[in-house]
Amino acid sequence: MRLPISVKGVLIHRGRVLLLRNDRGEWELPGGRLDDGETPEEALVREIWEETGLSASVTSLVDAWIFEVTPGKKVLILEYACRLKGKRDVTISHEHNEHAWLSLANLQREPLPGGYVRGIQRVLSRC
Repeated sequence: MRLPISVKGVLIHRGRVLLLRNDRGEWELPGGRLDDGETPEEALVREIWEETGLSASVTSLVDAWIFEVTPGKKVLILEYACRLKGKRDVTISHEHNEHAWLSLANLQREPLPGGYVRGIQRVLSRC
């Protein structure tokens, strides 16, 4: 079985990370699947724009892990540190219900997969 790949971006602004709430009621990082011919970095820049209206650049891979989205449905997550470019106003797409800039202290009590938390901590330790 081949695992689908999803690229996710850690965007930090004023010590807080951007998270989007999905239809399962969980927070997640912006990002998604690669289109044919895209590099992971190109896909992530496109996905961040589509999901948030923000321009970003990708700086480095911070983590890779397997996430079981629903029972029996797994995906390989490639988590990247990103930098915001330009405006900071978020406009979420139809794929998400809300967005928030959350501090690391608040992440522990939120519905957020542990792999995301680990990647976010790695990025924050570099700031």
